[in-house]
Amino acid sequence: MASTAAGVGVSGSSRNTAFAAIAHVLALFAWIAGPLVIYVVTEDAFVRENARNAINWQICFAIYSFVALTVAFALAGIGFLVFPALGVVNTVLVVIGAVKAAGGETWDYPLTIDLL
Repeated sequence: MASTAAGVGVSGSSRNTAFAAIAHVLALFAWIAGPLVIYVVTEDAFVRENARNAINWQICFAIYSFVALTVAFALAGIGFLVFPALGVVNTVLVVIGAVKAAGGETWDYPLTIDLL
C-alpha cells in the first residue's frame, strides 16, 4: 500500500488524481463550497485528503485576508499592500496543490491549521 504525505494509506490504483486536483482548483472559483462538495460526495481517501487540505487552506486564507483588511483600515498603509499579495499567494498555492494532486501526492499548504 502506498502512503500519502498525510499518512492516509490508499493504493495507487484507487487514486483519482484528476478529481483531487479539481478539488484544489475549485477553491479559486467557489471558495470552500467547491472542495467541500467533493469532500462530501467522494469515498476516495486520496481525493478526500486533498479536498480537506484545500478547505483548511481556504479557511486560513479567509482569516489572513480579514486580518490584512483590518490592518489596512486601522493603519491605512501596509494592509493595502498585503491584501492583494494574499490573492497572488492563494493562487500560487492552489496551483501547487493541484499540480501535486495531479501527480499523485497529497500536499499540505504552508501556514495552515487543520480544522477539518
